[in-house]
Amino acid sequence: MADETQAETAIAPRHAPRARQDLDLLVRLGPFLGLVLIGSTLSVLSPDFLTASNLMNVARQVSINAIIGAGMTLVMIAGGFDLSVGSIMSLTGVLGIMAMNRFGDGLGALLTLAAGAACGLVNGVMVAYGRINAFVATLAGMTIFHGIALVATESYPVERSEGWYRAIGQGYLAGIPIPIYLMAGVFLGLYLVLARTAFGTAVYAVGGNAEAARLSGINVPRVRLAVFTLCGLCTAFATLILMARLSSAQANMGIGAELDAIAAVVIGGTSLGGGEGTAVGTLIGAFIIGFINNGLNLLNISAHYQLVAKGVVIAGAVILDRQLLHRR
Repeated sequence: MADETQAETAIAPRHAPRARQDLDLLVRLGPFLGLVLIGSTLSVLSPDFLTASNLMNVARQVSINAIIGAGMTLVMIAGGFDLSVGSIMSLTGVLGIMAMNRFGDGLGALLTLAAGAACGLVNGVMVAYGRINAFVATLAGMTIFHGIALVATESYPVERSEGWYRAIGQGYLAGIPIPIYLMAGVFLGLYLVLARTAFGTAVYAVGGNAEAARLSGINVPRVRLAVFTLCGLCTAFATLILMARLSSAQANMGIGAELDAIAAVVIGGTSLGGGEGTAVGTLIGAFIIGFINNGLNLLNISAHYQLVAKGVVIAGAVILDRQLLHRR
């Protein structure tokens, strides 16, 4: 009996690393396999899905949520959460159109980005230095920013039907919509930041274990402040694309944007506990949501069922995240 126990003990360590490697591979490939499965299913159900024009349209629609998700990825890897991105979109949208009408497209666009960064900075100060829970802090921010947008517009939409800024959302370059190029640029930047910079390493460290990160010399509050500010900036950039497509903005334009962004990040494999996540995973997660929305539209399925389908996918991703975290 003792010999059998010793043999099992000797064998277990050799199998454990291989099991861990297989689990890590599943975590990395899971979102991509899910995207392939959903895409394949929809291509069978609808012959119009897997066409160049439709896929181009999906990518253009996905770009807005994906860019917001890029900023959300930084926040969630650092162990935070941002419920205010929808309200930041509303506020920066209406302020951006107003600024363009008054100062022109160039300065108006810069002020839009500055407003988004400022909103993110407010969230970051509350979380990093006010030591308020991120959920509560950004919930407060969501209410405040939306309220300011309503006051500024008196609940009426604001419009700008002229100007070069519209090319950001409506233009093409070499037959490809400009929003797709902008999305690609944002995610290339996010990948380089997370994989190749000391700041990216610090973001992972803070999300993995904030106390250990502090003891290793990382300025934890500064990292948290930075990720929330960048999330606000990404949201404002996505808002520029949306308001350029619509040639207008309104105080309710961002309702629900936070749910889509969080869904893209979680579906893409970013851990709700922080410390794990990738740029590629978030991009795939955004496309999964885009595929679902587009596919159900092609199948003439009610938008109400789209919400149900999206909720099921989010729930499945969260359950998988919890199970994988437990096993690891």
